[in-house]
Amino acid sequence: MQQGKTHMKFAAKIVAGAIVAGFTLGGLALAQDAGGIKRTLFQRLDVNDKQEAIMGMSEIAKGVTAERHTHFGTESTYVLEGEVELHIDGEPPRKFHTGETFQVATGKVHGATNIGSGTAKLIAVYVVEKGKPLATPAAK
Repeated sequence: MQQGKTHMKFAAKIVAGAIVAGFTLGGLALAQDAGGIKRTLFQRLDVNDKQEAIMGMSEIAKGVTAERHTHFGTESTYVLEGEVELHIDGEPPRKFHTGETFQVATGKVHGATNIGSGTAKLIAVYVVEKGKPLATPAAK
């Protein structure tokens, strides 16, 4: 029961206002769906006393944008399916297709838009500070 409570507290921190869709894999994966973006968390592991690694998948519907946000650590992403345009503040937009990877540095404001013809699927690993939210919305 304690493990379930931990997952619920963690989910509340990830995306403000997200709707928790359900648990799968015996409580190991958490699925959320909010405005054309479905996020599924697969794994959360301690890296050291101050950091944790979180692995998950984002599914972004055609034409939908993951709004600008930051992380308290590094994001490393693999494009499993589709095509996305990554926007990092202060840099030109970059396009990534199936099979390509990208990384976003700690604290960089960024977002991504699905510019492909179907749902984009992204697998990401975040190495972030423990006790902080996974993502923090950026000011507009």
